Order: sequence, then structure tokens, then C-alpha cells
Amino acid sequence: MMAIPRLASFIVALVVTLGITWTILHRQANPVFTALHVASEASPQPVDSATTSPTSLSFQIRHVLHAPANPKSKVKRLDITEQYKQQHAEAFFTEQTELLAQQRVFGVDADISLEQAYHEYDWPQAYAEHNPMTMTIPMKRQESPNRARQLQRRHEPGFIDSYLAYARTNPKRARQIELEWVENDVVVPDITDRDTVIGMALIASNAYVRFPKPDDKKSDWRDVPGWEPDKDHPDLEFGWDDVGIRGHVFVSDDNSTVVIGIKGTSGAGLPGGGSDETGPNDKTNDNLLFSCCCARVSYMWTTVCDCYDSTYTCSQDCLEKELQREDRYYRAVLDLYKNVTEMYPPDQYNYWLTGHSLGGALASLVGRTYGIPVVAYEAPGEMLPAQRLHLPSAPGLPESLENIWHIGNTADPIYMGVCNGASSSCNLAGYAMETACHTGKQCVYDVVNDLGWRVNMLNHRIHTVIDEILTVYNDTAPCYQQPPCRDCFNWKFISDDDDDDDEPWLPNPLRPKKPRPTHTQTHTRPLASTSTSSTETSSSSTAKPPQKCLERNWYGWCLRWGDDDEKSNVEAVMTAT
Repeated sequence: MMAIPRLASFIVALVVTLGITWTILHRQANPVFTALHVASEASPQPVDSATTSPTSLSFQIRHVLHAPANPKSKVKRLDITEQYKQQHAEAFFTEQTELLAQQRVFGVDADISLEQAYHEYDWPQAYAEHNPMTMTIPMKRQESPNRARQLQRRHEPGFIDSYLAYARTNPKRARQIELEWVENDVVVPDITDRDTVIGMALIASNAYVRFPKPDDKKSDWRDVPGWEPDKDHPDLEFGWDDVGIRGHVFVSDDNSTVVIGIKGTSGAGLPGGGSDETGPNDKTNDNLLFSCCCARVSYMWTTVCDCYDSTYTCSQDCLEKELQREDRYYRAVLDLYKNVTEMYPPDQYNYWLTGHSLGGALASLVGRTYGIPVVAYEAPGEMLPAQRLHLPSAPGLPESLENIWHIGNTADPIYMGVCNGASSSCNLAGYAMETACHTGKQCVYDVVNDLGWRVNMLNHRIHTVIDEILTVYNDTAPCYQQPPCRDCFNWKFISDDDDDDDEPWLPNPLRPKKPRPTHTQTHTRPLASTSTSSTETSSSSTAKPPQKCLERNWYGWCLRWGDDDEKSNVEAVMTAT
């Protein structure tokens, strides 16, 4: 009889133990990453307390800004409010599902062109069931903030604009200006966290998403600030301007951090792209930012500016003025950032920037201008335009304090800087992508060796990066500083006030350097008993004969120089031994 109570007690204890075990396993099976897989609700779901930490953040989209490149037009803003989501979320999700169903699936070795890559709808298939308008994106900030050297007056109205204008007109003097720099603790994203890298990539991908569905009136968009008729300037345009860039603004749930995703390149002449697609002007700015000289690849190309001087010679002054024109993207992205800071003051919010391709390069340029952390994906080399724009740089600033990370893969020809040449996809599509040097740190996934991929344009797409790389690798790519790098080494850039050569003369290691003859004139004082005479002597007549290479290494570099007599002595010694 005593066995029955004992058996019942054992069964009760077993059930309780199994229940506790099931609860623990259930919680462990729901990491923060599952927050990315939310359905199309109007508000985010609360995050499980078992997965939260002081460094965890959740982001939702709050605004979309369209910054026109036309200086006469106003910046437009779309507020993604709860009311807006209720009105548009369902119809938008239906349209997105149809677009994803039409998305073509390419194999790893598919041979596609640059235009085909730009024409594809770029929302990742891994998140096809989730609405970009309502989804919550979890990320983590680094446990300890990074040190950053920033301009002290960077957010004073007009300061950056006045400095850039002065640097454009007086580049040599601008380098001598002692700007006021301060070192601050900056909150940065945790690049070692896999979910954070995926989350920033999703924001970069979200910048390609167009919502609401374009219409003629753009009734949901409003001007920033409120538009008022200007009687003194009747040519000021009011209305929609297709030419410009787009930025999607995400804010964390605790209202501490703002992330701006900047849209990358769209295909020029994109079929069905809608009136607010920026494709036609994207190509012009790509060729201006990432080519050596206005996309002057050959005489058959139509250049995007008139800076070409002669064969492999370009006007540096002209290039700098073109990049800072009011209708160029760098000026537009500065206006976009300034409008966001009006809503979210930088002294109260942390700022992160991200973008893909052209958007990543623009994010990097803004990040260097204001000292903001940047995570760019598959961006072309932006070191060259950063130098041409004369962006402020702290003296002796190590790359570790720049807080710029470039994430890419070895099978992307644009990121690796190899999408050039007569037969390249970029060249055939009319894009002169000639830069390879990046600023900051590079975090490269070696998919060529790890996954057996080959280099093609498919691997430049952001949805390929998310679906086939970031979600496949268990760990994030290590980040390293880029070795010394120089773009357009075979070009000479001239300046109106430049009296010196653009680059110092370098000796040819395969040929002996011939001494340059220097002629001097010496006059003898006339003697009283003789007629006046003067003689000219040349130092070249007394100069030693040209030296020859006496010893070379295996690849032809000369190790020892000397004359014929020394060479004969060396050969005699070698023969004797």
C-alpha cells in the first residue's frame, strides 16, 4: 500500500521536472534573431526577457526622406505612423509578395550583367514573409564605446558647408588650417555579432523598398520644412523631384539610437520602377565618384564632366568642383542628414549609418564628415572621392578611430575593384567603376575559397549578400585595416596653381638612371695684358659615365650599380673563384 503514494509522488516530480526542462528549452530556442521573423503586425512584439541584455536594441522604421539633387527643390518626408501602417501595410505586403514571386533565381555561376543586377527587386528571400514596413530588427551595440575624434563645431549651422567651400577654392591652404578636434566616446554597433551585421544589412536593403506605391500627387509626403511661397524667388520649385537620394530612418525602441539607411544604385531606365526611382542620376554620380576622370575610359565614352585634359591627364580643380556641385549626391546626402538631425538632435541620440553599393559609399563620406559610425555593404572604393572632397580629417588619426566598416565578399567585382576593362560587366553597361581603395576597416567574406564561388555581378546584390552569405556563415568576417592603396596610379592630375609635378619621379628599376646634365657658366676675369675672353664649361663634360647595373635579383631589381671598370673587376673575381 505504501508503494502507491511513492509512485504517485515520483510521477508528480517527473512531470514537474519535464515541465521545467521544456520551458528552458523553449526559451533557448527563441533567440533575439527570431524577432526578425515577425509577421506584418502594426506594432513590435515584446522581446523575451531571457534574451535581452543591456546592449540589445530593437529598431523599427519611422521615416523615409527623399533629398532631391536639385537645389531648388525641397526635401520630402514620409512619416511611418501607426495610422499609416494600418492604411498601407496590407496592400504593400501584397505587392511585395508579387514582386518577390517574379524575382528570378540565378545560380552561383550565372553570368548576369550589371543592369540585370540593378533591375532585380532586392528584398531578401529569407525574409519574404515579413513586411519591411512593420518588422522589428534586433541589433546590439558594443559593450564599451569607441573613442572617436570629431570636429568640435561639426553641427553648428553652416560650419561644414563653409569649410568645404573654402577647401574647394583653396585646397592647399585648407590643409594648413588647424581645426578644433575633440575626442568623444561614441556608441557603435557590435560588428562581431552576427545578428547585428544582418540587421544593418536589412536596413540597407530596406532603403531600396518603395512605399507607399507611387502616385502623381504623393499625398502622403510632405515638405521639410513646411513649404511657403517665396515671392522673391518664384523659380523655387514645389512638388516632386525624381532626381535625388532616399534615406530610411530607423529608431530604437528606447529612443536612444537612430540608424539611417541610404539607398544604393537603381538601374537606369528601370522598367516599372516608379516615378520616384533615382536610377538615371545614380549612374551619373557613380561615374563621377568612382572613375579616375569623369568616366573617360576611351574616346567613345560620353563623359559626365569636362575635366579631361589629354591622354591620362585630368584637371584636379575641375573634378573637385564637380563633386561639390549642388546637384550632386554628396550635397544631397548632407542635406538629408541635416534634416534627420533636426528631428533627432545629435546631442541626445546616437547615430549609425548604413547603405549598400552607392548608398554605402555615401554613408561612408557622411560618416567621415561628421565622425559617425558607418557599416557599408559592397561599396565601391570611396577613398578617392573622400580625398577629392577634402573631407576634414584629424591629424594623425589612426584608422581604428574612424569607426567605418566595409563589409564585402571576394566574389563581388565592384567591391574588389576589378569591374573594369573593355569586357567587364560595368564597362558594357556604361559604368566606369575604377576605384578599389576603401577607408576604415574591411570585413571580407572569402566566398571564393570557402564556397567555391566565382566573381560575377550576382554577388554584388544586397539580397544575395543576406541570403547566401550573412545567414550562411556562423561567424562574422574578421575586420582588418586596408594595406597602403592608391587608385588611378597611371593618371596625372593637374591644378591651376600647381607648380610641381603631381607625383615625384621614380626610377625605373630595370634601367640605370642617367644623370641629368646641369649646365653652368663660368667667366674668367680679363687680364690687362690680354684681350677680354670668356669660356663656357659644362659640368656634363666632367661628369662620370653612366653607371650600369652590376647585380640584379630574381625579378630584375638592380642591387648594385657601378661603371664598366668595376664590372670587369667583379667578373674577374667571380671567374677566379
